[in-house]
Amino acid sequence: MKKVLATTKAPAAIGPYSQAIRADKFVFVSGQLPIDPATGAFAGEDVAAQTRQSLTNIQNILESEGLGMENVVKTTVLLKNIADFGAMNEVYATFFAGDCPARAAFGVAALPKDALVEIEAIAYAE
Repeated sequence: MKKVLATTKAPAAIGPYSQAIRADKFVFVSGQLPIDPATGAFAGEDVAAQTRQSLTNIQNILESEGLGMENVVKTTVLLKNIADFGAMNEVYATFFAGDCPARAAFGVAALPKDALVEIEAIAYAE
């Protein structure tokens, strides 16, 4: 059985997908662009600010289901420029204490709305 998750504390989906889906004990969070849900605009122009907003969106979606970043078991990071990996990684590290989730990071040719980063996550609800 699946449950669609949605919160106003993260940007609404801009296509035919859900912010997240809960399937049994797993929550699959769709790729989060660095959009501030209060303004509808990017949170900043550099990858650090955009990473922070993408992860904050993930955090807010998880919190809507009573979960936190400690529940994240896997992330995928898409970067418009792989040279931004270090700056992204510095911000990313502030969201995960202790055991970090598994992760893949890719440099891609382009992202929706010309974002610098997009991050998706899978969380486990014990």
